[in-house]
This record gives sequence, structure tokens and C-alpha cells, in this order.
Amino acid sequence: MKSSERPKFGNLQNLKVLNAGAVIAAPFVCELFAEQGADVIELESTMAPDMYRMYGDAWSVDRRNQRMMTLNIPSPEGKEILLQMVKWADVLVESSKGGTWAKWGLTDEVLWEANPALVILHISGFGNWGDPDYVRKASFDPIGQAFSGYSNLNGFPGCPPNVTKPFTGDFATALMGAWATLAAVIRARETGEGESIDCTQFESLVRIQGATLSDGINHGIQPMRIGNEDLVGACAGSQKCKDGYVQVAVGGAGPVRKLVEFFGFADDEDFQPLGSYASITRAPGCKSLDEPLPPRAAKFRAALDSWCEEHTVEEVNRTFSEMGIPVSPHMTYAMMLEDPHYQAREVFIDVHDEITGKDVKQVNMMPKFSKHPGQIIRGGAKYNTDTNDILEEFGYSPEEIELLYEKGVLKKGE
Repeated sequence: MKSSERPKFGNLQNLKVLNAGAVIAAPFVCELFAEQGADVIELESTMAPDMYRMYGDAWSVDRRNQRMMTLNIPSPEGKEILLQMVKWADVLVESSKGGTWAKWGLTDEVLWEANPALVILHISGFGNWGDPDYVRKASFDPIGQAFSGYSNLNGFPGCPPNVTKPFTGDFATALMGAWATLAAVIRARETGEGESIDCTQFESLVRIQGATLSDGINHGIQPMRIGNEDLVGACAGSQKCKDGYVQVAVGGAGPVRKLVEFFGFADDEDFQPLGSYASITRAPGCKSLDEPLPPRAAKFRAALDSWCEEHTVEEVNRTFSEMGIPVSPHMTYAMMLEDPHYQAREVFIDVHDEITGKDVKQVNMMPKFSKHPGQIIRGGAKYNTDTNDILEEFGYSPEEIELLYEKGVLKKGE
């Protein structure tokens, strides 16, 4: 696909992005930009295809709208091509172990010599600076979750820490990187001065731990792993019903009062003064789920558990929803496909996949933009699909392109 063939749409139609990342976090940043009209070129390694291709249909989703090119970046010719492309780009996104690009001779300063306004997003497990032993460490999503302490918050009593699925750290890192990149682009367009952003997996996960982290680093409180139990309230969270599970969030003075009244505790002295509390809390500072609950919490927990177990998922969901209690069934993918709200908001759509030649059902774009919506103009493309078109845009002749294939700077797809 040539740049001139791309339609204009979305809020980022004037943004030009080089995606030199692989697998999940860095390419997801670029896919979000591409959905909003940015011209994104993924530079796929000639050593091996992007590992994310092994995930089948997910490739069609998470490389939507991107133009695919192969390039051996650290080769002399590859660096020359990259620097030509940097002159064109507003943003370069890369993912590697800290120091990799500097080892290739592609420091931020070298990139800025080619384009002083370039915004560079470095994504890595541990960062490009810090303790040298950590900077050199490899990382994947579960490593980031472990080092950030995130996995130590998840799991069940007496069981090992739990890595949350799927790829929580990668996607959280991508969202951090995306907002930071756009902030830097705004500044670069105002001043003509580029920016280098060092975005790590572990710090992204540290950042989103909220009050749990604050209590831990200020007061030495390492919370116990409590599975699906509520961290504060005395409820299971995932409530067992006759035919499955619902998630109940018992919080807010109004909803809590309605449940207290619903279960017949309005006149119980343990629940007075009625409506003056926003949660039915556990004993302060409890260290184990085996610790006895205070009287109010024990009565409420028993009533909630018993009522849910005596009713179906549909009955609990309908009854609590009508009362304004936050509740939801634990949805399966089959339930999601049939749910009327999913259907009304067009959460899933069918997109033609160039690789299989078939339509692939995939998640739609979100958030939803009203005035300048994004578009899906193609699913993830085949290896090397757009290399020739892209290099011709940068002034390379067919003969020069063929010579680059022969030297291994480019690689043809199967």
C-alpha cells in the first residue's frame, strides 16, 4: 500500500510513525495511532518475523492499518534507510533491551541529527538507564509483573503469586507510552524540539497500584493475596449463584443502604446509623481471611452469600441492577457475542484478513470518537507486504531495492 492510497480519517491523520517494536507493547501503541488515521510503518526484522504472528487472528487485530516493511536495522544499509525514514517521521517507537539502539550506533542524538523534532519512544522491561545489571535484563509481560510487585498482589491464600492474564503488563505499558508520545508530539510541534521517552513495563505496573502501593511504601503493609475477595469490603466479590458466578461491588452509601434494607438489617443495631457507611468493611488491618469478621460484616456476608447461592445469575443480575447495585455476570466469550449491549455498541466487527482471505471477527475500535472517528482499512498484513511501495516513496529504484534484498537488508515474504 502506498501512502497516497491511504484514506484520510480520524484525529491523527497528520501523524507519521515508524514502528520498530515487536510482539505487543510497542506495536499496540502504533496500532492505536493507526486506528486514528496515523500513517504507521512497521519495520519487521529480517532475522525472524514478529513473534506476535504466532497468535493467528490476533495479528489481524493488533496490526490493523499498519504498513508492513522488512528491514535489517543494524546493518549499514539498514541504518541509512532508517535515517532517511526518520526525516519523514514524527514518531519512532522501538522495543528492546536497554542500550540496544545505542550499541547499534543509533543513539537519540544520532536520530535527532536526522530530525530534531522526532519523538522517540523507547519501551523495555527495565529501562535504558539505572543499575546496569537490570538495564541489560530481558523481559516479557510476566517478568514485568513480577518485578513490579503486581503479581504478588494477585492469587489465592496459600498459593503462589499470580500473573494476571492476558498480557496485563504489556497493554498497560502501551497505554502509558501512547499518552506520553502524544504529549511529546504536541510539544514538538510547538517548539520544533523532539523528545526521548523511556517507558518500562515494571514502572507502568507500579504506577497503577493505587492505594495498595501507597499503604505498602508508606506504612509497610504488604497485602495478603485474597483471590477474588474484595480488598476492603466483606464480600466475596465473585458471588456463587445457582448456575454460575456474578461480580458484585458493594460500595457507595446509597447502594450499601439498599442491600442492608434488602437483607432485613434496617433495624439491626449493628447496622446503625443506617446509611452512614459506604462499605461493609472487614476488620481493620486483617492479615488473614480466617480472621473473624466484625458482627456487621459477618451478618451481611452470610446474607449476601446465601441469597446469591439460592438464585440464578440472571436473577441476581436483574435484581441488583434494578436496585442500582453494581453487578455483572462473569461473561464468557459466547455470552459476549450474544449480549444486547455488546451488539448495540458494535463491540465486535468482521474485518477481511489479507493473510487468510477470510473475514475475522475482532474487537472494534475504542474509545468511540464522535466527530472524527477512526477507521479500519486493513487487518494485519503479510510479511514484507509494503516494502517495495514504501522504499519507492523514499526514492529507491526497483533495481536498488532488489540489490537490498540480495544483501539481506530486506527480506521477501513467502
